[in-house]
Amino acid sequence: MQHTKSDRAARTRDALLSAGFDLMLDRSVDAIPIDDLVAAAGVGKGSFFNHFGDKEGFKAALAIEVRGEIETKITTANLGVTEPLERLAGGMREVTDYALKNRKRTISMLRMMVGSTGKEYPLNEGVRADIAMCADAKLIRAKSEQAAILYWLGLCTALITHVVEVDLSREKAAAFLGEFLTSGLSGLGADETVTRDIAERFSRQLSIGS
Repeated sequence: MQHTKSDRAARTRDALLSAGFDLMLDRSVDAIPIDDLVAAAGVGKGSFFNHFGDKEGFKAALAIEVRGEIETKITTANLGVTEPLERLAGGMREVTDYALKNRKRTISMLRMMVGSTGKEYPLNEGVRADIAMCADAKLIRAKSEQAAILYWLGLCTALITHVVEVDLSREKAAAFLGEFLTSGLSGLGADETVTRDIAERFSRQLSIGS
């Protein structure tokens, strides 16, 4: 079977990204010499510059890779879900599931989250929309939607950080998801009975996920 030049280029690019995810388990991308990246990937140094230009280009590619996977996962899970609180809970469940299945990539993402609270940060778009829907439907009591967004993002970040740092089992991660959803939705002012139901259901869904 013949491999085209584009096939080889894609494999080289993937090898460099994979090496980046591996090496970022214990240090930031800025602390990783390019020589270490290409050695780990088993490619020539010129390949790094051909594909990414420089370190900033490499960081952007790593972020896009993880961000795209998480965005797709959350969008797919929330397809057809119209209840705003359930959309919020679904996003937290899916990002936790991603952390369980993709520890290296999650650690890399957490190391690159400078600027992640900004209004224009791509991964925040869905949360902004869902918080706005909750507020419009008077399902939460939020004097400031921006504060509510930052509050929810902080919870999600703390949860997945704990999942990957402690390397939690799925069962324990599901239990923590239930606690975070209970505290998080209650903190936003959601109805106690609704909050309890959502926390129990989404925790159970995560616990039996594949």
